[in-house]
Amino acid sequence: MSTSAIGYRIRERRRELGVTQAAMARRLGISASYLNLIEANKRALGGELLGRLAELLDLEIDVLTGAVERRLSDDLRELPTDPLLQHISLEPEQADELVARHPDWVRAILTLYRAYLDNNETVAMLSNRLARDPPLQESVHRMRTHITSIRSSAEILNDVDDLEPGQRRRFQATIHDQSAELSETAHHLVSYFEQGEMGNRSMAAAEEVDDFIISHRNYFPDLEEAAVDFRRSLRARGGRSIDNAVGDFLLEHHDIGVETAAIEETGRHEFRNQCHFDTDTNRLFFLANAPATTRRFQMLRVAAELRYASLLDQCCEDARLSSAESKTRGRRALASYVAGAVLLPYDEFLDDAERSRYDIEILRQRYEAGYEQICHRLVSLREPKSEGIPFAFLRADPSGHISKRFPLFGFPLPRYGHACPLWNVFTAFQTPFRVVRQLSEFPSGRRFLMISRTVTKRAAAFHEQPVMFAVMLACDTLHADRTIYAEGLDFEAYDTAVRVGSTCRLCSRESCQQRQERAISVMST
Repeated sequence: MSTSAIGYRIRERRRELGVTQAAMARRLGISASYLNLIEANKRALGGELLGRLAELLDLEIDVLTGAVERRLSDDLRELPTDPLLQHISLEPEQADELVARHPDWVRAILTLYRAYLDNNETVAMLSNRLARDPPLQESVHRMRTHITSIRSSAEILNDVDDLEPGQRRRFQATIHDQSAELSETAHHLVSYFEQGEMGNRSMAAAEEVDDFIISHRNYFPDLEEAAVDFRRSLRARGGRSIDNAVGDFLLEHHDIGVETAAIEETGRHEFRNQCHFDTDTNRLFFLANAPATTRRFQMLRVAAELRYASLLDQCCEDARLSSAESKTRGRRALASYVAGAVLLPYDEFLDDAERSRYDIEILRQRYEAGYEQICHRLVSLREPKSEGIPFAFLRADPSGHISKRFPLFGFPLPRYGHACPLWNVFTAFQTPFRVVRQLSEFPSGRRFLMISRTVTKRAAAFHEQPVMFAVMLACDTLHADRTIYAEGLDFEAYDTAVRVGSTCRLCSRESCQQRQERAISVMST
């Protein structure tokens, strides 16, 4: 959607309410001439002033800014990148018009497309499993052997009339025994499929949770209040460290013990984020290699799920979460939000972030938190009257797969496929554990500061590989000078910025040496 629409929305809504420009300016505490510039789209709007305007106009911030429509438009623009649609002439620019005219139809199209991708992923996984899964191949081989034996014995009994009684009994016994073994193998095969070991992550459910969080700007005031309440409760436990206090809470209120498990004693597939809750023994197990930051965060997440169960359920009663799986994922994400807010209390953390100029290394040392935990919290500092720098967030693995994303106005994060290879979130893998920065310019002319660094989950044993990701924050250059990462960068010089895009098939930079695929606009001509 047009970035200039916000001024027109303000003017139209003000007139609908019958409020003069001068009266609205007085309520906002600004001059009428300044409000006139805002309504004429000649002044940027954000932070506390945007929040006050939304309140006075009785509109949600996302509605006022057009963020909802922009997200729909960005998602719709990505559909033509699918090879299935490459022979259909679709102009990405028409997405805005379709969203403006028929937003519900767009939501329906996107829902169907996500279901299509989900089903494709399942089919591909099943095909790969049928072709390469050793236990499955062995079971199928045994079934074929049993069937061949049964058929051979049955043909002999049917075709040979002069068999001796003893021979006939032997063939009948063979059919009986092989039938029993065939039945057992088939039962084992069915059980194998029913174990749920495929680990298929529903794309539709995951994206619904993304949409749900993005629609709230990754800020949940009720959960912030819950975090303040929980932190106060933990601090009241006689000066105990937060680790010990939350451990005591789990044991006293829910009879949950916290234990450490050696890797050789565990079923590794059961552990997610280096922890596993065993419902049979009511024990929360951590792998021995789990760092203190992970233990602390996961203990708080489990505690939040239990202490604020009804609040989390209430938050997840949202039309965007259309399935039981979506609600379960959403509930877990919100419990993680509470855990982060307990560890990194809003006002204190925001003050420290501003004083340190958003130096993530200083913040992680001060709060004894992980690098990614700090980044998550920075993205959630969106309280309208006390807002931090608006950041986009992205996490990717070395293959380029994006596992976490939070977009920002003007900074499109691809939902399907890979992002631009020039983003420094990918080059960060070349310099592990070092923060790298990059001034990037999109085809629209907007510039952003990208800050990236690798994070690693340590290996638990010699034969294991560490799990590595790269995490990126990005902010508009309008806010960049508030960060330590802007030092020494010339934001005005033409040659200092890296010319990037969102994804190759949507990028207009035809001469880019990093291009992996042709742009849709080129393919349709």
